[in-house]
Amino acid sequence: MKKKICFLLDKDNNWLLSFCKKFLSLNKKKNIKIFYNYKKIHNFDYVFVLGYTRILPNSFIKNNKLIIVIHESNLPKGKGNSPLQWQILKNKNQIDVNLIKLTENLDSGDIILTDRIVLNGTELYDEIRDKQVKSTFKLCLEFLKKYPKILNKVRVQRGKGSFYKRRGARDSRLDISKTIAEQFDLLRVVDNDIYPAFFKYKGQKYFLKVTKG
Repeated sequence: MKKKICFLLDKDNNWLLSFCKKFLSLNKKKNIKIFYNYKKIHNFDYVFVLGYTRILPNSFIKNNKLIIVIHESNLPKGKGNSPLQWQILKNKNQIDVNLIKLTENLDSGDIILTDRIVLNGTELYDEIRDKQVKSTFKLCLEFLKKYPKILNKVRVQRGKGSFYKRRGARDSRLDISKTIAEQFDLLRVVDNDIYPAFFKYKGQKYFLKVTKG
């Protein structure tokens, strides 16, 4: 009997949709579906929750065999929201990517697999997302290939944890008293369309979009 597999995505954070469609095309023999509403997901063998920004109830966890999330930090440090962006703002260019079990406590599940994103410090938003997608894709494929034996090698998170807050439009504000070089990492992580960089000057708000030439 085929395993029931699905992706749970967020329509408001849908940058992974193209990845999921490609994943489905490469795994046509598997019974994989895409959902946006968690209430429609019942009795699945494993659910990949990707880029989902809403809180999921405990009943959802209990109604499915195994729920998996991807988190980009050296867990238990850096739990919470937008870990990749926050670390880039701290000048980090090597960032762990973990495939973990979803539990009742945020980003606290056992670590099943780990990959690493390596940046050179010049990538802009789309290039960063591309590397994030490729790492996510790699981990999901590896999980399917090695399941269920891979579950015998899970690691419990150890040590003191820390949390990142949710990023909003206000976090894209530039400081006009600082140089572009000093704020370059901020320009790298802002989305030119959804939450572009901005600054205020003489009572006016100005937006600044950055692309490579």
